[in-house]
Amino acid sequence: MTDNRAYRIEHRVPDIDDYLRLRLESGLTPFSREAAEKGLPNSIFGVSLMLGDETVGMGRIIGDGGCFFQVTDIAILPAHQGRGLAKWIMAALSEFIATLPKTAYVSLIADVPANRLYAQYGFDETAPRSVGMARRVT
Repeated sequence: MTDNRAYRIEHRVPDIDDYLRLRLESGLTPFSREAAEKGLPNSIFGVSLMLGDETVGMGRIIGDGGCFFQVTDIAILPAHQGRGLAKWIMAALSEFIATLPKTAYVSLIADVPANRLYAQYGFDETAPRSVGMARRVT
């Protein structure tokens, strides 16, 4: 088992290959290379969880830069899960969120049981006042 002291957070969006690999291997819905090539450069902020030279986790904030932001792409490779490393990612993202305008709206879509993690960082469920909705382009 790897000692958590061997991991580090880098304040950068992962490169496209790492992004696609992390989404696929961590169980998130995969995206096409074309989508990642368009989307990643538009990130507001990102972090990469590193073990040596390998990117083993990530998290991003996307949005319009002033009013609306969304936490997304929280992913850790399965071999590195269960060590509290998602807290490292959320702590780094939360530090950035603290610098945003006080009127900014920061949201996320939480899979259960990850909602418990996000609650530790000040995120509250919005239902019944509002509910998350999504539409896939087909």
